[in-house]
Amino acid sequence: MACARCGADVPTPRRGRWCGDCERAYDTWSRRNAADIVWVVMSGGFMLAAVGMLLPLLGVDVIVAAVAALSSWATVYGAHRLNVRRRRRQFLDGEALPRAYLPAPK
Repeated sequence: MACARCGADVPTPRRGRWCGDCERAYDTWSRRNAADIVWVVMSGGFMLAAVGMLLPLLGVDVIVAAVAALSSWATVYGAHRLNVRRRRRQFLDGEALPRAYLPAPK
């Protein structure tokens, strides 16, 4: 199968995936945005705090509130997947990194 990004005729694990060189280039590029994990974890923490601690205070059974841990992990997973998709689209479009990540002019 051809690489979905560069079109090189190399074996890829699945249709629509990138070759090893493109994956490495994306990995290097995305590490510049490693702070993206902050909002992902914060959203999971917010879910845990809002559902896990607020429901018992409102009189809901503790078992129902324990489900908050699962919902917070689902929130973290979903937010992570959305973030990866957004960053891959940004990488494909060749968009510049946000201004805060650019090196200072010389």
